[in-house]
Amino acid sequence: MIRYYLIDSIGIVGVIIVLIAYYLLNISKISALDLSYQLMNFFGSCLILFSLFFNWNLPAGLIEISWMLISLIGVYRCWKIKYSVSI
Repeated sequence: MIRYYLIDSIGIVGVIIVLIAYYLLNISKISALDLSYQLMNFFGSCLILFSLFFNWNLPAGLIEISWMLISLIGVYRCWKIKYSVSI
């Protein structure tokens, strides 16, 4: 019982992180090009996916895997922009 409570709590933390990222984006506190936005989406999705491994739901799993992959593309783009050097 406690194990499932902990697992659900981890998933809920992931949901909160993703929602905070989306909220901050919509009130213009962060940009979609900010590394923090991409990382919040990635780690939030990781936590949600972790909780899904214990109570699998295929559609939810697919959306979280997709969300993680898209976020990694965003992380790469942020890294590329930050470290591109114009000579």
